[in-house]
Amino acid sequence: TALMGDAVATNVFVLGYAWQKGWIPLGQAALLRAIELNGAAVPMNRAAFAWGRKAALDLATVQAAAGLQPEGQVVQMPDRTPSLEAVLADRMPRLLAYQNAAYAARYRAFVQEIATAEQARTGTDRLARVVAVSLFKLMAYKDEYEVARLHVASGFLDRVAEQFEGDVRLRFHLAPPLLARRDAQGLPVKQAFGAWIVPVFRLLARAKGLRGTPLDLFGYTEERRAERKAVRDFETLMRDQVRNLTPARLSVALELARLPQSVRGFGHVRHRQAQEVAARRAKVLLEQTMSG
Repeated sequence: TALMGDAVATNVFVLGYAWQKGWIPLGQAALLRAIELNGAAVPMNRAAFAWGRKAALDLATVQAAAGLQPEGQVVQMPDRTPSLEAVLADRMPRLLAYQNAAYAARYRAFVQEIATAEQARTGTDRLARVVAVSLFKLMAYKDEYEVARLHVASGFLDRVAEQFEGDVRLRFHLAPPLLARRDAQGLPVKQAFGAWIVPVFRLLARAKGLRGTPLDLFGYTEERRAERKAVRDFETLMRDQVRNLTPARLSVALELARLPQSVRGFGHVRHRQAQEVAARRAKVLLEQTMSG
C-alpha cells in the first residue's frame, strides 16, 4: 500500500516476487502481456510486478522505498505492561459492544475484586492485570452473534466496497454448529455461503441481547455451554488463588491466570487446546498443593 497506494497491488507484487524466485513456470513477457490484457490499473500492476521482483533480490531497499525502515529509526519499547486502568479502559467498551453495559460491569467488578485482594496481600497489581486480559478473552468468546457483528460492524463490508468495483461476489466459509455437516471423524465441515448471508449477519448482530438467555438457541450447544462454564471456572480459580495469595505464591497464580490466553481457534481446534490447558492447570494445582 505504501509503494503503490492501493492494497490491491499486493497480488501482482507477490506474483513478481514468486516469478523472480523461479517459482512461476511462465516467461516475463507472457505475464506482463496478461496484465495488459486484463486492462485494470495496468501501470500500477506493471510497477507492482517490478517491485515484487526487486523485493526478491533486495527486500531492504523495497522496505526503505516504502518508508518502512527509515534510516536511523529507533523503536522505544514501553517500560512496563499497560496499567490495570489502561487494560480496563480498552476492554470495557469492547464488552459493551459485545453484549451490554451489565456484561461489561460484571467484568470490571470481578477484576477490581481481584485487584483489591491482591493489593492487600502483596502490594501489587500484577495478577489483576493478567486476570483482566484473560477474563476478557474468556467472556468475549466468538459465538454466532459475535461473528455476525464483526462482519457488519467492523467496517469489513465497507472496505470491500471501497477497494473493489463491478460485480463483486462474496463467499463466506462457515461451519454453523446447528447447520454444519460432519465428516467421517464427526468434525464440522465448512460450507460456502453467498452474499445472502449478510442480512442474516445483520439480524444476528442485533440479536446479541439474546446471548445467555433462554431464547438463545445457539447457547444450548455443548460448545457454548463450555464457553460459559470456562468463565465461571476461571472466576472460581482466581478467587481461590487470591484468597491464599502471598508474594511467594504469586508466580504460580500468574501462571494459572495466563493459561486461558493460550486457547485459540474455533470449534474442535479450540476444544482440543482447552483440554490441553485443563491438563496443565490440574498439574500446576497439584504441584501447588503438594508444595503447601
